[in-house]
Amino acid sequence: MKILTAAEMRAADAATTAEHGVASLSLMDNAGAAVARFLLEELRQTGRGEMRIVVLCGKGNNGGDGFVAARIMAEAGCDVGVLLLGRADDVQGDARTALKRLKAAELVPLEAPDEAAFAAPATADLLDGADLFLDAVFGTGFRPPMRGVATALGAWLVNHSEIPVVSVDLPSGWDADNRAMEQQGAYRSDAVVTFTAPKLAHVSGFLTRGPIVVADIGSPDDVVKSETGLHWAGSAKRIADTPRWPDSNKGKFGHVGIITGARGRAGAAAMASYAALRAGAGLVTAAVPESILNTVAAIAPELMTEPLAETEKGAIALRNLDGETGRALVEKRTVVAIGPGLGQEAEAQQFALRLIDLCGGSEKPIPMVLDADCLNAIAQHNYKLDGHGRTIVLTPHPGEMARLVGKSIAEVEADREGIARTYATEHQVTLVLKGWRTLIAHPDGSIAINTTGNPGLAKGGSGDILTGITAAMLAQYKDQPAQAVEAAVYLHGLAADFAVIEHEQRTLLATEVCEHLGKAFRFRAARKDGITWLQGLPGMLEHRMLKP
Repeated sequence: MKILTAAEMRAADAATTAEHGVASLSLMDNAGAAVARFLLEELRQTGRGEMRIVVLCGKGNNGGDGFVAARIMAEAGCDVGVLLLGRADDVQGDARTALKRLKAAELVPLEAPDEAAFAAPATADLLDGADLFLDAVFGTGFRPPMRGVATALGAWLVNHSEIPVVSVDLPSGWDADNRAMEQQGAYRSDAVVTFTAPKLAHVSGFLTRGPIVVADIGSPDDVVKSETGLHWAGSAKRIADTPRWPDSNKGKFGHVGIITGARGRAGAAAMASYAALRAGAGLVTAAVPESILNTVAAIAPELMTEPLAETEKGAIALRNLDGETGRALVEKRTVVAIGPGLGQEAEAQQFALRLIDLCGGSEKPIPMVLDADCLNAIAQHNYKLDGHGRTIVLTPHPGEMARLVGKSIAEVEADREGIARTYATEHQVTLVLKGWRTLIAHPDGSIAINTTGNPGLAKGGSGDILTGITAAMLAQYKDQPAQAVEAAVYLHGLAADFAVIEHEQRTLLATEVCEHLGKAFRFRAARKDGITWLQGLPGMLEHRMLKP
């Protein structure tokens, strides 16, 4: 799924009409119907059919979407009221047609063209009686700042935060091209329903804590064009949606080698190994210093282990890579991961760099996942990564990325996409830059943006789990490395989203995310009703819509 600018979205709508003969009014009808469908399903889960829905409409096309949604929900038996921020006589184009149909259904909007009308008792009665608001004031075509009665309504919503708000296309006041996390003056939101494709703000901004969904409204794929070089990581998960064949065996799903660890750092190697098992690898072997082998092995009886010689300080010794010993360490491995818990002892870091060379030195280079202290070894020793002809995946957090490129963390965070794209293309590697909206930058310059996950992942061990999942997905889908990595990042965040349904974010452990990977694999973001869940899960609005 491509990520569009506001101009690209307008072009897609125009091309749908001009090149494919789909009337613009039909697009509005489909958009409004999608919003109504989303809301009716969420309302059904609350079991409260008597809820009062107030639709807040502007005079433009976003308001037209709201008029359509209001009519459909009223026809479905919902208690619906409509507030129009303007005069009905000023509504033009397709929105005017949608308004006429609304009135024909005996649902006449209350007009509030100015702040005086907004302050009138009739407006107060309409707003105060709401159990839920549908915000259809401004959409993708809006450019800040917001003024007049729209600003007054936004302030009113802030002061009545107990009433949930579902946004049509965008929370009113958001610039669709805004890449920042915040938009001054934008309406608060508990869910967002957008159309055709996500815009830049949907994947970069903190629009809502609730769900963001994308509804198909009839635009053919060939008109959805983008020059951003960005796409949604969740689309890649489809590679894992096909059931395994009945005659499957462990050999078909790869052998992951987790080669890492140091004395006192057994947990990282254990978690990466456990995650690789949980994410579907056929076999997983943890090759770790002998002193921590028993601890690592205890994470799961299914895990195979291999003891490594270690230094006096308990780090992996370089001699493990000598001659046949080194070749035996990596032979028959589909994917090798190194870094979690490796430590920064000089010999361990030299081991990591030699292991990268060893895995790339054969006729068929072994794909690698590099994380944590392996990344520090690359940075500290000015090691030149070269991913030409092989698959190398790096998974740095911003601090590790800063060390890799010789910049500050602030500089990395200020240009995440640019820095990730430059590093990936120069070194021909896949780079997973973790953080808010984790990026997956590919050697060809394209970037996938992930929209799953939550602050529960802000805890030690989360990166180790991601390393294991990534290695397992590469082992299973070795012919589709780009999609495998994107799917791994998406599944990791999605499993965490399922996990915090049962665990408070502060109490979530990294290993508990693994226990919810099964739910993540089963989840289908793209539904038969044409709605794709970009962020969040079905039913998330339930707790907001059920008043005490």
